[in-house]
Amino acid sequence: MLNSNELTGASETHLTAVDGHKLHPDAAQAYLAMQKAAATNGIELAIASGFRSLDRQLSIWNRKWRGKLPLLSKQGEPLDVSTLTDTEKMHAILHWSALPGSSRHHWGSDFDIYDPSPFQSNELKLRLVPAEYTDAEGPCHTLWQWLTQHAHESGFFFPYARYQGGVAQEPWHLSYRPVAKECHQQLNLELLAETINSLAIEGKQIILKNLEQIKKQYVDTITEDDGWTNIWCGY
Repeated sequence: MLNSNELTGASETHLTAVDGHKLHPDAAQAYLAMQKAAATNGIELAIASGFRSLDRQLSIWNRKWRGKLPLLSKQGEPLDVSTLTDTEKMHAILHWSALPGSSRHHWGSDFDIYDPSPFQSNELKLRLVPAEYTDAEGPCHTLWQWLTQHAHESGFFFPYARYQGGVAQEPWHLSYRPVAKECHQQLNLELLAETINSLAIEGKQIILKNLEQIKKQYVDTITEDDGWTNIWCGY
């Protein structure tokens, strides 16, 4: 069980280093086992992003709010921040980026995964968009197909396998269920409110006013299928 600082990304005491990133020790062990299993099938996999701290998530949020980072529509088209209400801006950010303190990347159980082999020449840049995984010609398609069949064998699942009205579809995002399930249950509304109140975060008042809805729509709404089917990632 994580303490409140670990749960909200304010501390890294629950993490261990693996492949240049930080994960919860149990998730790290499961990742290495999955990596070994993939290699026996000629599949290479690596972590694109593991643990993300509260400070880093806060920086992403504030820069998007201020228009210093691109803010996109649900269709991936650039939005003009100056034309949006605070409520519209908040939901536009939440579609693509977690509210600081609520990110599954804080827990060390979740990470973004990719096939590094197509990117070794530096001619191709990883963008972490669905087409890289779900399109037959995508550079990570073979990896993604393997993961949809085998990731569950190491205890992983895709929390954003399908768009369900909250976070965008993320076929690259894996979650280690034994750790993530416990963390998700621990993360309550009171802790989120306390965390947001403690931060120098843009849009604080509108966030706090809508925090219950935010938690329900963007934190609690995930793909939790216990079984494993070939429609897991949005087909």
